[in-house]
Amino acid sequence: MIKPVVYLKTGCPWCEEVTEYLDAKGIAYEGVTVSGNREAMQAMIDLSGQSKAPTMDWDGEVLADFGVDELVPFLRKKGAID
Repeated sequence: MIKPVVYLKTGCPWCEEVTEYLDAKGIAYEGVTVSGNREAMQAMIDLSGQSKAPTMDWDGEVLADFGVDELVPFLRKKGAID
């Protein structure tokens, strides 16, 4: 399975909720903190066209500015959860 990249901001409650959910489901991901990191922030903006976190890149498919409610159907579509 391809490991998704999740762009995160420090102190973001949605980011914390999403990472807790992914951890609880045992879904491996690479977390990239964009707070205080101009290059990472620009990479997220270039990828998604916006600056809100969390933003996930799963093998070229992008889910931007989301919470767990939006994440669950995305993960089902990717076959990561039932």
